[in-house]
Amino acid sequence: MAVLNVIFVLRFIDYLLLITLAFLTYVFLFYYKYFTRSNKLPGPLPLLFIGCAYMFTSDTRKQFTSLQQKYGDICEIYLNGMRNIVISRPEYLEKMLTPSSKDTTFLIRVPYTEAIEEFGMARRGITANYDVKIWRFNRHFFNQAVLAPSFNYEVVEWANKLFPELEGYWLSLANSDSSDVNLQNNWTLEADLATWIRMFTNDMIVALLTGERSYSMASYYNIQSPVKVSRSNPLIQDSERFIKGFGDHLIGLTLFIYLGSFFRHHVPFYKYRVKKLLENRDYLFEILNGIIKKRRKEIEETPMGTKLKHDMLTSLITANTERDVNNIQSVKGDMLRPLTDIEIRGNLLDAFLGGTDNVSTSFAIIAYYLGHYPQVKQKMIAEIDSIFPPNAPFDMKYSDLLKLEYCEAVMNEGSRIRPTSNEFPRYIETSCEVAGYQWDAGVMFHVNINGVHSHKDHWPNPEIFDPERFYKKDPNERHKFSLITFGGGLRNCPGRKSATIELLSLIVLIFRKYDIELVDMNAPLKTKSSLVNICEELKVRIRPRN
Repeated sequence: MAVLNVIFVLRFIDYLLLITLAFLTYVFLFYYKYFTRSNKLPGPLPLLFIGCAYMFTSDTRKQFTSLQQKYGDICEIYLNGMRNIVISRPEYLEKMLTPSSKDTTFLIRVPYTEAIEEFGMARRGITANYDVKIWRFNRHFFNQAVLAPSFNYEVVEWANKLFPELEGYWLSLANSDSSDVNLQNNWTLEADLATWIRMFTNDMIVALLTGERSYSMASYYNIQSPVKVSRSNPLIQDSERFIKGFGDHLIGLTLFIYLGSFFRHHVPFYKYRVKKLLENRDYLFEILNGIIKKRRKEIEETPMGTKLKHDMLTSLITANTERDVNNIQSVKGDMLRPLTDIEIRGNLLDAFLGGTDNVSTSFAIIAYYLGHYPQVKQKMIAEIDSIFPPNAPFDMKYSDLLKLEYCEAVMNEGSRIRPTSNEFPRYIETSCEVAGYQWDAGVMFHVNINGVHSHKDHWPNPEIFDPERFYKKDPNERHKFSLITFGGGLRNCPGRKSATIELLSLIVLIFRKYDIELVDMNAPLKTKSSLVNICEELKVRIRPRN
């Protein structure tokens, strides 16, 4: 009763004063906590309610480069209600990236949030999985599938199978643009190399993961040519949308990591993008669910004792069952059980996310810089010719690829100067020491890969494309974390070896036979950036080598 009396006695101005007082108290506490925080680092000033979202851009390459230039090699930014520490110096990564099977301090990339759950990646696969136990289980399957020596041989085998198909499409398009229909070794084709290679790498990853064909190159050729080719039972009907869907999903992950619910669902620009991303998520899940159900049915209809396909999808479906093709028994406890379709989908999603755009973008970056550094290109081609003589029968083998030291140096320099990933995060649930500071639990770290790869204390003239940095050089001569193309620690990329072999294969197959020339030497590399970089277009002229 007394409370009601007080309410009725108060005037409008009194309510306004109370609200103002409460707001000012909140402002005081917010900034008092900010200015009295431990380990004060330079960084942009956070605002009430939104933190530093006012300066957020989904292009983390541009954002982290700007932060490093303004605030140095270690700084902070507040996003999504969390303190984020951006690190751009190799020495600060020692404890974070040194692998240890016992120390799981830096094993979590991102914490659980309703945003990651909404995006369908919480406790699924390995990319954004915060549950260490489930992550280990899933990583076990990845390691078994892609780190086995046999997988490297399969990569080379599929590259040898698919490349003649790509050559045939190029020759056909070149002939369609000319009145001479017999241009076997005297033709020029102007084409978007980035898209062609993306189609090639998608055909590769689909074949490696499922043992089936997606015919992405054929689909793209049909768009370019008036003469169409037929596709025999493609696993995916709309390859272009499928590939774009994975690129959009990977690019869009940034919004779900950095932005809170209010921005994602109520700010018009972000709200529209999130709506499209969720529609794309549903599309990808529907396609993957269909692929899993199709293979599961095939397995169920295959008589016991009959040899099944040897691919990642079959391994995931049969794991810990009587038809386990790999006899996986190294996991224990409640994880020793068959995977659900949702778990299989999570693993497939991650494999597709990392298997198409990373390799194709890496190749496009290499082709772009080789176009600007002809002396590097000539030295690389000379090495290829020494291992695969032009006038001898061509037979690309895995063992021969390992001899290509300069080609590997070119790959490393391409990854250094324009890494496909812009950053990788780490979230700590316990206090720890990083970069000489003691940090409380609940802090997110972001490794600025571009900053590390271009740090002038470790890379002289970092803006120059110079593979000699890596050619016949002892890796111990440089800081072990000055090149972190595939991350580090326990959460390094499981597909690092197969990606390297596929990229080497592409370099050999293309530059051994074809001259690649940039159409516009002054045009910048056209990429879309977020957590990763995806090369959207690279216009080149392709012609057979004399």
